[in-house]
Amino acid sequence: MRNVLRTCTSLWLGLLLITGCSQIGLTYRHLDLIIPWSLNDYLDLDATQKDWLNERLKEHLSWHCSTQIPDYLTWLDRLQGMVETNKVNEAQLKARTAEARQAIATISQEITPSAVELLRQLDDQQVAEMEAAFAKDMRKHEADFVDQPLDRQVSDRAQRMEKRLSPWIGKLSPAQKDRVMQWSTSLGEQNRLWTDNRAHWQSLLVDAVKQRQQPGFDQKIAKLLQDRQTFWTPEYRQAYDHTEQAAISLITDLVAQSSPEQRQKLLEKIADVRKDFTNLSCLKGLKKA
Repeated sequence: MRNVLRTCTSLWLGLLLITGCSQIGLTYRHLDLIIPWSLNDYLDLDATQKDWLNERLKEHLSWHCSTQIPDYLTWLDRLQGMVETNKVNEAQLKARTAEARQAIATISQEITPSAVELLRQLDDQQVAEMEAAFAKDMRKHEADFVDQPLDRQVSDRAQRMEKRLSPWIGKLSPAQKDRVMQWSTSLGEQNRLWTDNRAHWQSLLVDAVKQRQQPGFDQKIAKLLQDRQTFWTPEYRQAYDHTEQAAISLITDLVAQSSPEQRQKLLEKIADVRKDFTNLSCLKGLKKA
């Protein structure tokens, strides 16, 4: 299940840093983020539920290949053009970010009926397991990202960013590292705001699932999956625009500071991602048809 349900979105390059995705897969077989949590992390599905879900996922994966991947290739073309023409600027990055956000929204809409149906199938024990697993998940995130002095959070966040950037542009220069540290410092208590917001959303999901046999359940889950911003905490909502703008400014500056070798590596990485997608057997099948 974990292999069937784990992420499509790393393709968005540094823009993933904006949307907050931290675990990224570059190939179609890692689509898996079509449901915004990895079910195996939170509950134990029985054999019937697993079989049902696997069949649904096959349908979603086929849909994704035929309707979404061609758009991803077009998105990559735009990204490549930005790098080649030295137009990696805030306006272009905001446009690419909006396109990425819309792609994620489209996937959320596609999988909502399956998510609703699966959650309705859960028994009380599975719901309790999910609630307990969410609590465990939150304790881990707090220990990893919040229960540290702020200066340690800033330093760790900068290191994580450098690690994410390395596969795309290689080793950062001293000036680029300084810019990453400046970005991380500017985010301040973002770790706590993000963790609190995550806990808030999870609690709303659990409350909704506990009422899965009540009228209006479908609509509640659909809104939780498709309109997550509606449920943001006030503090997270207030910080979000700054966080997104900070990430866009960071990427703009890092590319402006990049060496010819770094830009070449970036283009090669984009080409590799494109190759991953164009080599998919499902996509080849569509072309033959």
